[in-house]
Amino acid sequence: MNIKSLLLGSAAALFAVSGARAADAVVVAEPEPAEYVKICDVYGTGYFYIPGTETCLRIGGYVRYDIGVGDREGHQDVTDLRDGSLNDTYHKQARLSLRTWTGSETELGTLKTYTETRFNFRDGHDTNQSTWSLNFAWIQLGGLRVGKDESVFTTFTGYAGNVIDDTIVGYGPFDTNLISYYFDAGNGFSAVVSLEEGAGVDSIDSYVPHVVVGAKYTQGWGGISAVGAYDSNWEEFTGKVRLDVNASEQLSLFVMGGWGTSDDVTDLLNGGQNFYKNWGGDWAIWGGASYQVNEKTALNLQASYDDAETLGVVANVAYTVVPGFTVTAEVDYYDTPVDDGIGGILRFQRSF
Repeated sequence: MNIKSLLLGSAAALFAVSGARAADAVVVAEPEPAEYVKICDVYGTGYFYIPGTETCLRIGGYVRYDIGVGDREGHQDVTDLRDGSLNDTYHKQARLSLRTWTGSETELGTLKTYTETRFNFRDGHDTNQSTWSLNFAWIQLGGLRVGKDESVFTTFTGYAGNVIDDTIVGYGPFDTNLISYYFDAGNGFSAVVSLEEGAGVDSIDSYVPHVVVGAKYTQGWGGISAVGAYDSNWEEFTGKVRLDVNASEQLSLFVMGGWGTSDDVTDLLNGGQNFYKNWGGDWAIWGGASYQVNEKTALNLQASYDDAETLGVVANVAYTVVPGFTVTAEVDYYDTPVDDGIGGILRFQRSF
């Protein structure tokens, strides 16, 4: 046997041993592909698919800080801790609002939900320094909506201008449980009917609900809307009509009028005898304008007056510092038969 034969035999033996060991080795399974969150663009921006489902979810909200001063927005007659005299001071509030939206398609139409929970921290001059509230929690299938919402009487015609303090003259209630149905013809015409529970002392006192009906027509020039409500507790009626006009790409205008039965001007002070008519006297009127100066700056104005001779004028400047962060400076004036005053709010808001 020569050296060459010996080397070849050794190499063959090594390969045989290696092959035997390889046959006994544990086979590692291939990892399954990771399931990343997928973007859902069916219902707008910000939605994603909940993994393993066909449901789209969006999470958002805002963080807000308000500084109020003056007769309406600040604190009056605060006791000085040293000498007992009375002072005026700021009213401050921080808020975190968390919102969720979901959407999915079913054989009965789009199934949607919306929730909003607000957490507030106020200064020590308020009775409740820290509070939280469930402002919205509703389910909607097609046009049918059930749950906690704001009254259709208030929202269907729209809020009274792009100002913070828009309720110097009230234009309708907010919190209520409801069952409502929305109809959209797709040509600018829409309608709604809503059965509502009310809230607080205005909650229904029998199985008969409060009832709201409304109709709206919108086009590129603006829109006209009307809404009517029946308070089943007091058997009173209230209605509103609103006209919106887009005068230009920068300027939009609105005027809204309301009328209701239960015309006692003291109703509002005594807790009211009509859930939907939360202004004084028979009638009230609101008007306003918004002007987009540029992509960062907007000017907003609102004026209101009711049959009880309450006058309100509010104006603000809203400036978008960077996308998602807006600072608003607002001044308001009110005048009633028994009092008048001026105040202001500085608001910082980061929306996400």
